[in-house]
Formats: sequence, structure tokens, C-alpha cells
Amino acid sequence: MISIFYCFVLSALIFSLGVFIFFLKNNIFFMLLGLEVMLNGCLLLFITSGNYWNNENGQIIYIFIITASAAEVCVSLSLLFKFYKINNTLNINLLSELKK
Repeated sequence: MISIFYCFVLSALIFSLGVFIFFLKNNIFFMLLGLEVMLNGCLLLFITSGNYWNNENGQIIYIFIITASAAEVCVSLSLLFKFYKINNTLNINLLSELKK
């Protein structure tokens, strides 16, 4: 059996990768991708914690969050598609110019 320490380290690495993707890219699609990677790091933590303490709540939270995440991705991708169709770019700096 894998130690819980390694699972925590792996989830922290996945979360860190998501943070780097989120902050290094100016593309809205990659920022959304970074958020999903961060979410998956958190979900791995829930699953391993629930498994370690023999508690099913981690798996229940996982199912709830992954369902909410799927709905969030559907709405986000439809908005991104509409944004791209209008502006022909997914640059985040263009969004700040839309306020003016």
C-alpha cells in the first residue's frame, strides 16, 4: 500500500502544476485548464484522506465535486467558444479592454 505521505506530495505537486499553468498563461482556455488541474489535486487529497481514515466521505465529496466541475466546464467552454467566435482570440488582456 502506498503511504499517505506520497499521496499528499503528489496532490501538492498536481496543485502546484495547476497554479503554474494558471499564472503563466494569458490564454483563458489554459487558465481554465489550470483550474481543473488544481481541482484534481484537491480531489486526490480527498480520496486519499478518506481511504486512509476508512471514511467514505472523501469519495462522496469527490463525486459531488467532479459533478459540479463537469457542469462548470460545460458552461465555461460554451462561454469561451462564444468569446472566441466574437473576438477571434482567447487572450485574457482583451477581456480587461472590454470593460472600457
